[in-house]
Amino acid sequence: MTRNIEKVFSAPPYHWVGNGFRVHNFFPGRHNGIDLKRMSPWFLMDYESAYNFPPSKEPRGVSPHPHRGIETVSIIYQGKIAHHDSVGNGGVIGENDVQWMTAGSGILHKEYLEEEFNRKGGICQMVQLWTNLPKKHKMTAPTYQDLLFVEQNKFISDNQKVHLNVIAGSYKDIIGKAEVLMPIELFDLAIQQDSKIDFNTNKNHNLGMLVVDGNIQINNRTNVKKDHFILFENDGTDINIKANENAKVLILGGEPIDEPIAPYGPFVMNTMDEIRQAFKDYEEGKFGFLE
Repeated sequence: MTRNIEKVFSAPPYHWVGNGFRVHNFFPGRHNGIDLKRMSPWFLMDYESAYNFPPSKEPRGVSPHPHRGIETVSIIYQGKIAHHDSVGNGGVIGENDVQWMTAGSGILHKEYLEEEFNRKGGICQMVQLWTNLPKKHKMTAPTYQDLLFVEQNKFISDNQKVHLNVIAGSYKDIIGKAEVLMPIELFDLAIQQDSKIDFNTNKNHNLGMLVVDGNIQINNRTNVKKDHFILFENDGTDINIKANENAKVLILGGEPIDEPIAPYGPFVMNTMDEIRQAFKDYEEGKFGFLE
C-alpha cells in the first residue's frame, strides 16, 4: 500500500545559531504544525541551506553549551565543521560525513566552522537533528561517533546512478554503522536524473524527507524541489522516489516515543522537575568543563 504525503513545507525564515550557523528550523514549530511529537523520536531539525561565508580571521560557530536527554546528529553537505566536548571527544567532518553525539546524562559541546575553512571562506550546507531519548536512556553515559562517508555502508544501484548512504537503520540487507539506542532510520540519498528508488517503510514509524538539492517526484505524482521538507502520513508502507534532476535527499524515520515530554532550551526531559534538576547539575559543574 502506498504511503501518502501529509504535507510539503518550504523552508521557514532563517535565524542564526551563534555566528556560524544560518538555519531554517523545520520542526518543532507552530508555523507548520509539526509539534513536539509529530516526528518522534526526531525532536528538532535545523537546516543550514547553502550559504557562502566570506573569509574571516574571527572564529565562527557556537560557544560551549550543555545538553541532556537527547542526541545531536550533524550531516554536512558542503563545508567543514569542527566539534569538541567536555568528555574529550573532538573531530572535523566534511562533505557527506556525520557526527552523532549522545548527550544522555549531560555534556558540554561546541561546534564551529573548521579553522582553515573559516579563514578561506566558502559555502556551508548542513543539517542538525536532535533525537529525543526515551526515559530509560535519558541518563545514559555520553558518547560520540564520527561516521565518515568513506567508511559508511551504502546501497548502490547496478547502473551506479543511485547511492544510498545507510547511516542508521537498514535498507534491504544493508545496516547502518551508527550505534543507536532505539529503532531509528537515517538515510542520505544521492540520485541522478530520471533514476528511481523504492522504499518499504514501517507505517507505524514517523517519516520525513528533506530535499537538500535538486528536484524529485514522490509516488509518481508529487514534485518537490530543494529546501523543502516532506511529512508522510502513517497510512501505508511503499514509497517511490524519482529524480526530476540530480538530487540529494535526507530521509529520517523512527518509532515514536509514547512518553511525556518537557523541553526547555538545550534540555529535553519527561518532566519540568527533571528540567530544573538538569539546570542545577549544569550550574554545579556536573556536565564537565569546556573552554
